[in-house]
Amino acid sequence: MRPAGAQGRLMTTIDLTIDGQAVSAPPGATILTAAESLGIHIPTLCHAPELTPTGVCRVCLVEVEGARTLVAACHTPVAPGMVVRTQTPRVVKARKAVVELLLTAHTGACVTDLNAHNCLLHKLASDLEVGPPRFQVRKPRFYPPESDNPYVCRDLSKCILCRRCVRACREVAKQDVFSIGFRGFASKVVVGRDEPLTLEVCKDCGVCIDFCPTGALYAPARPAEKG
Repeated sequence: MRPAGAQGRLMTTIDLTIDGQAVSAPPGATILTAAESLGIHIPTLCHAPELTPTGVCRVCLVEVEGARTLVAACHTPVAPGMVVRTQTPRVVKARKAVVELLLTAHTGACVTDLNAHNCLLHKLASDLEVGPPRFQVRKPRFYPPESDNPYVCRDLSKCILCRRCVRACREVAKQDVFSIGFRGFASKVVVGRDEPLTLEVCKDCGVCIDFCPTGALYAPARPAEKG
């Protein structure tokens, strides 16, 4: 039995402050959605509104007063009285470091790629003024492009393991084609037991392509029509 009075009523909105602006958000809302309602931009990479947030990439880090560490805005729920800051020197420095690390593993040839302007990582690095990665990798991640697949082509050298394709396939297309295989730096998105992406369920779908932020997944070129 619920207690009577104000304490017994369900909370309908949660009041918090983001970058000095007061905002009310519904229970279950995240810091990201509350910030967006104020017109405050927080960069994201692994996040998409249609997908369950996971906070994998850590690009959306923000500072919450009283918290020991920075938190990911895309999946951290708002709380009463929360004070959030999205552009402190600590936050900006952390975001730049995250993007630099992602670029280190992103070994696709973006410099010569005509579609590099479609790469969200490329754009994010430009927006944050992140230069070439300073980190040295003994054995860069490189996979030959799989351009002979009939439905979806892959260039896993451009993959940043954001898992958007995994979630989009499962949650939007209602299939379960992708998963994460192997461990550590060898981790990659796999199909089955690391098999070619030639499944019939992928025919005329393309959902994973729409959600890939880096061009690691793309549609096969159509043969030229005869005149």
